[in-house]
Amino acid sequence: MAEWRLAALSERRVAGANPALAIQIDGLFYRSIPKDDQCLANLGRCDQAILVLAESPILGKVQPREVWPDCWLGQAELLAFQSATRTVQHKKLKQGGPFMARDHNEDISFDEYDDIHSPRPETCDFDDIVEAAISRRGMLGGVLAFGSIGLLGGTALTTPAKAATDRFAFTGIAANTADDITVPDGFSAKVLVRWGDPLTSDGPDFDHATRGTGASQAVTFGDNTDGMEVFAHGDKLLLAVNNEYTNRKITWGNREEGKYETDDDVLKGMMAHGLSVIEIAPGENGWEMVKDSPYNRRVTPNTEMEITGPAAGHDLMKTEADPDGIKSLGTWNNCGNGSTPWGTYLACEENFNGYYSSSEEVQDNKPIQPTPEFIRYGIRESDWGYGWAQIDERFDTFKHPNEPNRNGYVVELDPKDPTSTPKKRTALGRFKHENAEMVINGDGRVVVYMGDDERGEFLYRYVSDGVYAPGASTDSLMEEGTLSVAVFSEDGTGQWAELTPESTGMASKAEIAIHTRLAGSAVGATTMDRPEWVAANPSAAEVYCCLTNNKNRGVKPNAGDDETPAMGPNPRAENHYGQIVRWRPDGADHTASGFSWDLFVLAGNPTVHSDAYAGSDNVNADNMFNSPDGLKFDDNGLLWIQTDGNYSNEEDFAGHGNNQMLAADTVTGEIRRFLVGPRQCEVTGLAWTPDKKTILVGIQHPGERGDSHWPEGGDAVPRSAVIAVTRDDGGVLG
Repeated sequence: MAEWRLAALSERRVAGANPALAIQIDGLFYRSIPKDDQCLANLGRCDQAILVLAESPILGKVQPREVWPDCWLGQAELLAFQSATRTVQHKKLKQGGPFMARDHNEDISFDEYDDIHSPRPETCDFDDIVEAAISRRGMLGGVLAFGSIGLLGGTALTTPAKAATDRFAFTGIAANTADDITVPDGFSAKVLVRWGDPLTSDGPDFDHATRGTGASQAVTFGDNTDGMEVFAHGDKLLLAVNNEYTNRKITWGNREEGKYETDDDVLKGMMAHGLSVIEIAPGENGWEMVKDSPYNRRVTPNTEMEITGPAAGHDLMKTEADPDGIKSLGTWNNCGNGSTPWGTYLACEENFNGYYSSSEEVQDNKPIQPTPEFIRYGIRESDWGYGWAQIDERFDTFKHPNEPNRNGYVVELDPKDPTSTPKKRTALGRFKHENAEMVINGDGRVVVYMGDDERGEFLYRYVSDGVYAPGASTDSLMEEGTLSVAVFSEDGTGQWAELTPESTGMASKAEIAIHTRLAGSAVGATTMDRPEWVAANPSAAEVYCCLTNNKNRGVKPNAGDDETPAMGPNPRAENHYGQIVRWRPDGADHTASGFSWDLFVLAGNPTVHSDAYAGSDNVNADNMFNSPDGLKFDDNGLLWIQTDGNYSNEEDFAGHGNNQMLAADTVTGEIRRFLVGPRQCEVTGLAWTPDKKTILVGIQHPGERGDSHWPEGGDAVPRSAVIAVTRDDGGVLG
């Protein structure tokens, strides 16, 4: 670690500025200009002087040599220094996503619930941040070398894609706050299917007054679409869609307080979760669901599942209802997805923890003490307000403590066989799965990249033992293999640390599969800024991952007490904007233990900030965004980015508008906005029809705070939906 010291330079002045203070690192001076003399009262200090960490126009994007010739500051160190100053100063920004009042469980987001019920101390002080973020001078060199538009492109790619003069074929659109879908001129967007649409011709239509019943919801399209995929089956097209969760105040909006009142209310909310598989076809008014298709199917929290892989049959998987530990009921809170070359769908269980509660009574006024494993996975005595334990005691962890161990996996489903039993693939680990990006390596082995979407959690890779051969059995490919976790170094390299009994100190591969987060901590995995969707470039040996945001970066550890310093692929403290990290496996081999990495984009707001929070150079006033979430490549190598961020359009997010979908050229670094969603929605999930003339996009939780009536307008209940976007000239889109 480099030695550093603070030096008071009060005799030096910059015109119009207060006394300057400097930090010396490896013989180079870095300085901050306090806003006023009162700033000298606290914050960073050492034996020699006090360093005031206050935002300064001098530190902005002004070239340091022009300000102070003998105080050189490189752009990489500048970014790290600005990040450190923001951490110690604890400047509070608004966080992205649906953050609401904290007085009731039903009024807060999944992430906020976990933060409140699993609080961690704010332990990072100035010394920790500076030492971690900038003591190795040039730490961010690799980040900025490829994270700025001038050096973003294919010059460092192992197998670079080819750039075209203009690969977008559309003109970028402006951000807005309209309660509608906005697409570029020459394109159209129409609703394909909505929450509550019946799968059969005799099914009940959506009732705006009651929002349906438990029975009606079980046979209609689920709520809050997320990951999706289109499958060709003979002359049929099948669409598999995740129905992540339901907005309680909308689902139970027929109740005075927006809460469940009856057991059927609870059942209705439960049946809105899971998956929907439907047949789709072109109709008179565009794409539509084929009612009464034999392929139409709902998979709900009550659907039987097969448990496969190393955790199957382990004692931690056994319950009173399943003493063998090989069958479970249901899947819920499925976020992103994946697909396999053998034609199956991968649904990813994310925030499964918030549906469990405990009937254990508090004794002697002492709070219930959950196990360390429950704490790490966010399982507490109360749920998020869904009340599932009220109608099904398997969600009562006091009575059935092993039930939560049977959720948090990747689920494989055959959409072409409506009688098939979905399979939980425990070999891919248990955590808050975002998506599952599958790659067939050059040697035929199956590689799956996965993110754990919680603040400070990890990025994983699975490599099969066997190889994929078309027509051969594929069951073992996601049952027998090696799970690894990413360890990023500050020099732009990284390693995949294998999770084995030897490396983790855990008793078996089964325990690693069940308590994967603990295994990742044991081998020193890098804490990440909420790793969301992962996407592999079809034209180059490189992989991308959205790191959506992390207000706790540099402030407090994760749920496993792993530190979260602002460094490496997570360079900004209190990160409210997010970034996209890119890595390239050594030798273009996805099974290699090593990789190199950089940042493709740092989201931000250049109209508000002039420091690192403005974003990277490929972010500007015309394309700025926050909280990248969904991520997918099209066949032409364009990278599509979807957001689930702060839609207030105010203060730090002024000009961002509603959540959106953008396209990026990963060779040039250019990013253009393609679609803006309705108010208070998340844009998430996308798939193409086989002819590439239609892109299907998910619109989740419109009007989650009450300010939308999309898609029907008027005073209609807002409904999540899948939309079909086409070119007016009938051309190819992706």
